[in-house]
Amino acid sequence: MTEQTHVVVIGGGYAGVMAANRLTLRDDVTVTLINPRPDLVHRVRLHQLVGGSDDGVIAYRDVLAERVRLVVDTVTRIGAAERSVTLAAGGTLDYDYLIYAVGSGSAEASVPGAADFAHPLATLEEAQRLRAVLDATPPTAPVTVVGAGPTGIETAAELAEQGRRVTLVCGGVLGPYLHTRGRRSVSKRLAGLGVTVIDGSGTKVTAVTRDVVRLADGRELPSEVTVWTVGFGVPDLAARSGLGTDAVGRLLTDETLTSVDDERVLAAGDSAAPSGLPLRMSCLNATPLGARAADTVLSRLAGEQPHHLHQGFYAQCISLGRSAGIYQFANRSDVAAWLHIDDGLGARIKEMVCKRIPEHLAGEARKPGSFRLHRIRGGVAKRRQLLRAHLAGTPVAADRAS
Repeated sequence: MTEQTHVVVIGGGYAGVMAANRLTLRDDVTVTLINPRPDLVHRVRLHQLVGGSDDGVIAYRDVLAERVRLVVDTVTRIGAAERSVTLAAGGTLDYDYLIYAVGSGSAEASVPGAADFAHPLATLEEAQRLRAVLDATPPTAPVTVVGAGPTGIETAAELAEQGRRVTLVCGGVLGPYLHTRGRRSVSKRLAGLGVTVIDGSGTKVTAVTRDVVRLADGRELPSEVTVWTVGFGVPDLAARSGLGTDAVGRLLTDETLTSVDDERVLAAGDSAAPSGLPLRMSCLNATPLGARAADTVLSRLAGEQPHHLHQGFYAQCISLGRSAGIYQFANRSDVAAWLHIDDGLGARIKEMVCKRIPEHLAGEARKPGSFRLHRIRGGVAKRRQLLRAHLAGTPVAADRAS
């Protein structure tokens, strides 16, 4: 009888499901996926859950390979020395390899009153609570969305399209990732929906009360519902388990996504920090990182040298209600380029992206190994160059828009 290798995947988001499905490529590998929920959270649709046009979940039976065992539970500790994980419900699970794909959630709010009176929406439960609050709030009540990244923009547009009075507080610039041309397009669409955009210096939020949002410049904005979309954080499971992490808490890995502390532990998605230079938190990166982590395990089992990370960057896609959106192209440094697609075509592209994510996962479940990984040339040295340029906010001279 062939000896089985047991791989435990912690986290059933885009990265975790892709990794789990891909690992079934080998018959001598058994896979256990541990996730706190019985369904996949379709995170790119959480703003639609808040707006009432989608429920934000996908049944695992539609995207998870039949050979993957699903355990609905939470891991409280990773015992790397013992190669086991401890479950909140009690007991432990042993593993031969572990893939850490715990994802990300809302960053802890440090602004006075935000934790008590503002509503985050980075998780399914947060989005569901916010939806219930909005359902109980008159449509004419003022709603303030704090944070003008993709989540803030999408939420503001979704609610304004329903006729709600929405103010979007940027704390700086609208859509920091966007090119100036793309930003103008988004601003025009938001204005058309009736969203009041407050940007520029002095617009950082200094306090939140039950019915007011206070800004650094002294303004007080009436707000019956305050939505908080400022930044993401990652679970502290790796740090609590004694594994090396970056300052945010992402697991430190090499360029094969292997932990710097233990070759049997790998990371993928938002909770991975390869070479201390993490990729942008996004579904764009999570799914291929899941595939890459699985490939590293499969390579080692085959006695082969795992490939280094050759991840490419090229765009950001933002919905602006149900009838408009923007597809912002970027160069290979992940810096926004002048080219973008907006309005109705932008909305159709965003919807296509949202539909293709579960299609990619389901395709990998049916035929493991079928998901194609796109690469950039130059290996780890090139990726370091690109990421350092991105962190500095400057493009690499040789790069062009994708």
